[in-house]
Amino acid sequence: MCQINSAMNKKGVPHAMVQHARTLGLITTFAMLAACSTVPGQRMITPPTLPVSNTDDGKATGAEQVPITDITLATVQQAQQAYMNGDGNDLTPLFSKAGPYKLGPGDVLQITVWDHPELAAALGNPTESTRPADAALGFVVDHEGKVQFPYCGDLPVQGKTAEQVQRMISADLSKVMVKPQVTVRVASYRSAQIYIDGEVRTPGSQTINDIPMTLTEAINRAGGFSPTADQGHVVIVRDDKTYYVNVAQMLHNNQNPSKIVLQNGDILRVEAREDYGVYLMGEVNKPGTVLPMRNGRLSLGEAVSQAGSINNGTADAKELYVIRGGPGIKPQVYHLDATSPVSMLLANQFELEPKDIVYLDAGGLVRFSRVLNLLLPLVNAGLTAAVVTK
Repeated sequence: MCQINSAMNKKGVPHAMVQHARTLGLITTFAMLAACSTVPGQRMITPPTLPVSNTDDGKATGAEQVPITDITLATVQQAQQAYMNGDGNDLTPLFSKAGPYKLGPGDVLQITVWDHPELAAALGNPTESTRPADAALGFVVDHEGKVQFPYCGDLPVQGKTAEQVQRMISADLSKVMVKPQVTVRVASYRSAQIYIDGEVRTPGSQTINDIPMTLTEAINRAGGFSPTADQGHVVIVRDDKTYYVNVAQMLHNNQNPSKIVLQNGDILRVEAREDYGVYLMGEVNKPGTVLPMRNGRLSLGEAVSQAGSINNGTADAKELYVIRGGPGIKPQVYHLDATSPVSMLLANQFELEPKDIVYLDAGGLVRFSRVLNLLLPLVNAGLTAAVVTK
């Protein structure tokens, strides 16, 4: 009986169990302290480093420090000035003055000589059933750009206007008639067209006619921008060159998009907003991909707002970062201390770029709490095992 009492403390708990509990408590304490430096999940390391490859096989041979730039009024003004100056994309070849329609192969002309009904037979007789692709009734410009008309022979009309062709025919008929009255009009426009693709309501080919095919006219014929269109990313492909047009920026700079005149064979594509999203990560209420506005622009403040704002229970508002980089582009990291509501004024003026990563770090107490949540089940399991063993 004395031996049993000596193995127990004053509260009746065996000394061996107490010793096991103390040992387990010490191990748990050291594990918690060590875990504070290895918190699970993501966190911002300052200064960040990236592996650098200096060999032909692409293996990393070192690390490069990525500088962190604070978002200040000077940073915002510099970015806005760069936006006003444009991205160096020269759109000069696209600007031209719209002129009258020039005839080309495939166009159909309606030529009328008044008081000479015998010449009307040259138009031909209409068929009973016609398809949309069939030529209209009239004189078709052949592949050489010529039109055959009685008493005039083969008239080279390619590159000429209807008024010029009218004068040519009048001059030739004057040799056999007295003051002939001639009317020339285009019955069907078939020689030139463009193709419109992307985020418009009715994509497809559009024929160029006597109304100048400007950029705004082309989008209007396609039914206008769709709700998912990014008006800041419009692509025009001409021959072997691609032009990137920011319609919203042109309007902001008091430039009229109607001064861009499309030509035969041009391809017009309106990009989708979902292709230029920004990624929201970290301690925000709704992390995920945020799409730019319809004008193609998205500020840091708008992105955080669309993500449900900052999670006040877990976020460290001092640690708001914008991570920017891509293939062939040197990475950049921008930092904003968002503890003060005034700092959101800077966030509203700081423009994000496509594929930017906005990351909001967690607070130190939150990271420690998460470590405890991972370790406490292990502690409870150890104590339960010690009790069962005894």
